[in-house]
Amino acid sequence: MTGYAAVVLAGGAARRMGGVDKPARPVGGRPMLHRVLAAVADADQRIVVGPSVPLPDGVRTTREEPPGGGPVAAIAAGLALLDPGTTTVALLAADLPLLTAAAVTELRRALDTPAAEREHDRAAEREREPAAERASTLPPRGPTVALACYVDGDGRRQQLCAVWRLPTLRAALDRLAATRGGTLDGAPVRGLLTGVAVREVSWSGSGPPPWFDCDTDEDVRRAEEWSR
Repeated sequence: MTGYAAVVLAGGAARRMGGVDKPARPVGGRPMLHRVLAAVADADQRIVVGPSVPLPDGVRTTREEPPGGGPVAAIAAGLALLDPGTTTVALLAADLPLLTAAAVTELRRALDTPAAEREHDRAAEREREPAAERASTLPPRGPTVALACYVDGDGRRQQLCAVWRLPTLRAALDRLAATRGGTLDGAPVRGLLTGVAVREVSWSGSGPPPWFDCDTDEDVRRAEEWSR
């Protein structure tokens, strides 16, 4: 047991795709949901939050309350199934067909690597960059990093392609619920980040960006091309 779990959110309405079962859409011959689950095959526990669908052996499923209550309500439902020994959890959207095990490992490494070591590595990388490209932030000093997430080419945090320390995530859910009269229905994911030390990770590996999500039919076509 490593204390590492994965919660995959699969309950979105897919309005820009006409309400289809988006996680079931195939990319490279496999449903997007199954591709995401394969990227976290080494997790002690894998939990899918969304409608009941066929899943690989060992994967548990649950539903947010109320159904359709949004990603934060789904996160809370997924955490409710985790074993007591869980210490870190990957939070992933189900529409990340280009996610790989290597990309998740990079997030876990970023979460666990001491800030001083990461700053040294990043400083060395920055020395090799053109001056105009040295605008990205270094890892935060001081507080222990509680969340590692990818950022896209424009610096936007990919909050559902991330790894959290579980105690911090539970505290963030409680804090957010307290500000909303005890409910998480419709709460935004960004509301969980208040006061949380975040380590932003830029994808530097080979291949397409693992954070690429499929919100439209055109996105699916692009993912198909990348997956060949």
